Amino acid sequence: MNNILMNAPIFQQTQRVKFIGGDGIVQSFKPESGSWLYDIEMELGPKPLFGRVGAEAIIILNEEELCVE
Repeated sequence: MNNILMNAPIFQQTQRVKFIGGDGIVQSFKPESGSWLYDIEMELGPKPLFGRVGAEAIIILNEEELCVE
């Protein structure tokens, strides 16, 4: 039997983080291949003339690609 020991996630939900290409807020996270994957909602840009429907972009990044803002 193989038991994989994982560290607790470094970042928590609603925490502000930085990554190459921008800033964002952690929406959720899940374990994946011995690490953690995070759903990051990117910062909103200026409001367009036609309004906004929802988040502009949510990206999925590995824990190693994030740092504290």
